[in-house]
This record gives sequence, structure tokens and C-alpha cells, in this order.
Amino acid sequence: MKKLFVALLATLVLSSTLATAALAAIEVTGDAYVSVNSMYLWRGFDLSTDDYNPDADAKYVVQPGADISFKGFTIGWWANVNENTGEMDETDFVLDYSFDINDLVSMSVGNIFYALDGAEDTNELYVSVSLNTILSPSFSAYYDYDEFDGAYYLAASVGHTFELTDKAGLNLGALISYIDDDEDYSDLHNAELSLGIDYAVTDQVTVSPAVLYSTPISDDADDIIDDEFMGGVTVSLNF
Repeated sequence: MKKLFVALLATLVLSSTLATAALAAIEVTGDAYVSVNSMYLWRGFDLSTDDYNPDADAKYVVQPGADISFKGFTIGWWANVNENTGEMDETDFVLDYSFDINDLVSMSVGNIFYALDGAEDTNELYVSVSLNTILSPSFSAYYDYDEFDGAYYLAASVGHTFELTDKAGLNLGALISYIDDDEDYSDLHNAELSLGIDYAVTDQVTVSPAVLYSTPISDDADDIIDDEFMGGVTVSLNF
């Protein structure tokens, strides 16, 4: 697994270097990153356990990704590599358009395509509105129009970054959510608290250790998700 991690990191660094040289002339920005987390935690579900994937039960996961942005449009790629199998069991592709409505309100709309092992691939539309003010309150809605047609997920969040030094910032965040799977579960879902530090090693390279705690916030949610604590670190390269 060490070889896989090194190979992924080397590939991301090389691709980002080449992309910087090739795309600088047309003012394209982007990033490439690798996260190593203690689990794959998604909307309160621990997807790295054998409850969801018989070949999983990982001690940790490696999650690489990359984004390319141009004039408000962003194309993103993200993947989950299970430590137990050494294989990518999920690959996501995101198309996003973000813009400012005015000085106070920003908005993002987009589509996420989930390519999944052990489950049907699917698509989600999303819209997010955030306020450019204290605590940066945000509301996001996700709607599956494909394999899980009719299912949706709503999330409200706040967050703030405290400057620790000229190179480091402390990030605090909180989130609550509601879920409707269009079948037998529709209720308040989970709450999350997160804490992380961004440390700028250079102008382009950032190291970000972080922890996240998730807990169910309704009786229905308590039947399908547990209290979860995830820790990890992300190395990112901006260009």
C-alpha cells in the first residue's frame, strides 16, 4: 500500500506540474490532492466497513482527487482506494458552476456522477447557497435523478477559519442534515463537527490534518448510522 500511495502522490505532482505549464496561458487554475483517512465517511455512513462492501473492512482509505477551474466552471475528479483491497471502489466526476449573486450571496450548481463498485452508478444534481459573512452559513440540496430517482439530501452548515500564523489557519465547522431516500427513510439524519489545520508548506503546497465527528440526530437515523470519528491528513498542490 505504501507503493500505491507514493505512486498516486507522484502522479498527482507530475500531472499538476505539466498542467501548470500547459494551462497558465489561458488562466486556468486547479489543484491536485491526496487524503489518507481512517475511514470513508459519507453523510454519516461508514462506507469502508463490510456492512456496505464485503471486500472492504479497511483500516484506512486513500482518496486522491483533482480539480480544474476556468471562469467559474470546475471539473473535478475524486476516488476512494480501499486499503484492504488496494483497488479504487468509487470514482466520482463533478461538473460545477459557481458565481456571486452579489457581495453577500454566492451560489453553486452542478452534477456529481458516482461510478461505484458493488452498486449501480448514479447521478446527483446539487445547488448550494452561501452567505459571505460571519460563520459563512451555507445550505445545500442534492437530488438523485438516476438510479435512486427521487432521493435527496439537505445540509445546512457553518464554518470559520482562525488565522494562527501567516502560514497556518484553524478551521472549525458544523453541519446538520436531512435525508429522504424515497422509499422507507425520511427524517433528520446526522450532525457533524469538524476541526482541521491548513499549513502552507510553500505557496503551492498545503498540508491539512483534520478530524470529524458524526452522530445521528433522529431515532430513524440511529437505526442505520452510528457515532463515527474520522481522522486524516490531506496534502494538496495548487496551480
